[in-house]
Amino acid sequence: MKKIAIVVLILSTSLLSQTYEDKPFEIKTDYSINFDKNTSCLVRNIPLYKDPKWSAKIVTRAGKTVYFSSPKSLFEFYHRPGKWFEVGVKNERDFSQIVVTDYLTLQAIDAEKAFFVYGSSDTSPAGDDLVPFATKKSAEKFAKENNGKRIFEFDKVSDALIRLLNGRI
Repeated sequence: MKKIAIVVLILSTSLLSQTYEDKPFEIKTDYSINFDKNTSCLVRNIPLYKDPKWSAKIVTRAGKTVYFSSPKSLFEFYHRPGKWFEVGVKNERDFSQIVVTDYLTLQAIDAEKAFFVYGSSDTSPAGDDLVPFATKKSAEKFAKENNGKRIFEFDKVSDALIRLLNGRI
């Protein structure tokens, strides 16, 4: 009986290690930004369907989804959520998902892992903006081809940068 238990233990350990080696354990989240003609940006009240390649959203821990017409609008809300008290969040810890649209692929991506090009010649419905990409390589190529000045990771996009984009500095 002991021999059978040992063989089963060895086989199951072997199978589990092969599974983890072949397919590393990851928690995958599907990102999407689903909206209709009535969905508009919280910050600028611009309908998202007019220029969907700039769309973004934040989902709160309470389950509320807030839409934005551009990454700049998303960051305005992110840095000062209390300004829109009707949403019911106080700070970034109240957010469960932050999503932007990759400018190249038009796929919804995790904003916290995205790269944002500052200073390019492309503008969003909100004016001067940050252009989001899933990869740094894509962001670098876009910046080179469109006069981008700098590339920021999510946590490096400051409130001061957003105010600068809005002409408030």
